[in-house]
Amino acid sequence: MILRTYEVDVPIHDPAHPGQRGLHVFTGVADSPAAALRRAHQAYDAALAAHTAGREIPSGQPDNWTARGLRPGWELEWTAASAGLWHNPVSWNSGCDFAL
Repeated sequence: MILRTYEVDVPIHDPAHPGQRGLHVFTGVADSPAAALRRAHQAYDAALAAHTAGREIPSGQPDNWTARGLRPGWELEWTAASAGLWHNPVSWNSGCDFAL
């Protein structure tokens, strides 16, 4: 199985201030765009649960998925999320595959 680094882009908005919108970007290792979207959602759910409980946001997952830059109160629009291969804009190496 070949794992690749994916980027998941999720539109985000602040319901208290309708004009404030943005994009939450997740990256991590997965074997498909669907798996990447699922892992990003799991990472977000874990981060929100930790924040709500007053704990540190989990990091250092083996597949690199985490939710840094959490904005409590903002809503993520998961139905509008997109996932695709991640391309590092500052790397001379255009791709990186991991074989398991």
